[in-house]
Amino acid sequence: MARYRIGETPETGGDVLTQNIFVGATVFGLLIGIGFVIAGIRGKQYWLAFWGGGLTLSSIAYLTYLFIW
Repeated sequence: MARYRIGETPETGGDVLTQNIFVGATVFGLLIGIGFVIAGIRGKQYWLAFWGGGLTLSSIAYLTYLFIW
């Protein structure tokens, strides 16, 4: 059995997850992905460019899903 402070319920104990947190993480992933693509091509590390391309495309797909539908 969990213990809570007096007057506190399990529903009020944690932070509320909103859509803004996920949008922020997706935009951050988009920027990181673009950076990986650039760094991978310049450094001839094509696995990094491939990884960054996948991250970029998945971020764009998620943002498109959120704002179009």
